[in-house]
Amino acid sequence: MNVLVILGHPRVDSLCGALADAFCDGVRAAGVALRRLNLSELEFDPHVHMASPNDQALEADLEQARELIRWADHLVFVYPTWWGTTPALLKGFLDRMMSPGFAFRTCEGGIGYEGLLKGRSAQLITTMDTPPLIHRLLYREPGRNAMARATLGFCGIHPVRAVAFGSVKDASGEQREAWLARANHLGRQLMRGRITPSEKVRHKAGAWLKAVRLQFYPMTWVAYAIGGLAASPEQGVFDNPVFWLGYLCLFLLEVATVLTNELVDLDTDRHNCFHSALTGGSRVLVEGLLIRREVRAGIIVTLLGFVFGTVWLIAIAPAAPIPILLVLGGLAILALGYTAPPLKLSYRGLGELDVAITHSIGVMLCGYVFLGGAWHGSLLWWLSLPLLLAIIPSITLSGIPDLEADAAASKRTLAVRLGRSGALWVALIFTVLSAACAAIWQLAGLAEGAYGGIAFAVVPHGGLLAWWLIRQLRSPKPPGRIDGLMTASLSYVLWFGLFPLFQLS
Repeated sequence: MNVLVILGHPRVDSLCGALADAFCDGVRAAGVALRRLNLSELEFDPHVHMASPNDQALEADLEQARELIRWADHLVFVYPTWWGTTPALLKGFLDRMMSPGFAFRTCEGGIGYEGLLKGRSAQLITTMDTPPLIHRLLYREPGRNAMARATLGFCGIHPVRAVAFGSVKDASGEQREAWLARANHLGRQLMRGRITPSEKVRHKAGAWLKAVRLQFYPMTWVAYAIGGLAASPEQGVFDNPVFWLGYLCLFLLEVATVLTNELVDLDTDRHNCFHSALTGGSRVLVEGLLIRREVRAGIIVTLLGFVFGTVWLIAIAPAAPIPILLVLGGLAILALGYTAPPLKLSYRGLGELDVAITHSIGVMLCGYVFLGGAWHGSLLWWLSLPLLLAIIPSITLSGIPDLEADAAASKRTLAVRLGRSGALWVALIFTVLSAACAAIWQLAGLAEGAYGGIAFAVVPHGGLLAWWLIRQLRSPKPPGRIDGLMTASLSYVLWFGLFPLFQLS
């Protein structure tokens, strides 16, 4: 491991300088390779005078500093907190050093930027006159947030841990000695590696949370709850253990489906330049946050849980075992078959229809049958049709940012088969159809009035969405990110779940 200690105090003979000395002594005792930069001893202009830092030639000292940052695996910044943030010396150093092409670059996917200093970690050691607890609670640590998140984290450095010593002005000699001993201990701890066991656990847990993509699960619960309410069980719905056990089965099936998609879609995700929180997968495999073996293990564990939950559900549900098995088995085949062989429906131009069916009639039927309803009852089918129509625009639009990557991986989504304009036309047609369907259901009182009042929300929202789609059709813009349009289409679907949910409750 290579450790670079950067002293950002304008004076070397300061408490920060002593803390840097103590930390360096600890690093040497740990037997780790060490280099140090005292910024006050470097000759450089801290001001960016040009339009871009890259247009301003680096001084010799900054060139050497940049090479040291490339060399380092672990960066340690020691500085005082002044006016809530870093000293001007350190800020000027970062302004000159963390330039495009070295620390980050622009890209089409994600937040629009990619950090180039990945694989490095950092430690912040700062002093302050404000008691650290007051600084944390009252001022919310603006300097730490700026360094850890907006600067180092932005450039791909992770994790960034921090320790603050204060209040300096009220500290006794014994307190300062304790701080120096703590800094020395932090340096010695690097003998065990730069990433602590707890950080590894948090990092892995965060990767799994990212992989399962929880942002898409609430609508599944809403549709499932509608099905349960439509069954009108004597024991009720939300206090009924059958309802929650059934949802656990659906949740585990959805997790297994999402993880399967990650494995099968790895090629298209690698080539996707327009990924976002809504499209392009979770990218945990692309970014190396998880490996294939871990994802496969996750699929096996969740499917085993799904099977166990299904057996338990059959044991306590009022419905006969055969309908439960048929409904859950059919849903599992369609859900996993979205990307998994041999079906690979999304690679055959059937993925959009598959998602629309599974997330409307599929999960509604589960809630209905689990709680004692007959699968052939007409109410459920009347309930599900408007939702099915409303889902198709958003799932079709999600293929537009992925179009080029999907085509390269031979994934035949509607966007690939029909092109950008064709996908927009499909979204427009089904937006109009779903809005018309909802209005008719309201006027005719179909589905036992579950869609009462929905037209007052759906018609204006659908009109806005249709107008936006028409604008996109008239635009010569090539396939790319459509985050705003995706958000509008996904929020449009919510009306078709929330109105029946509250009307049937």
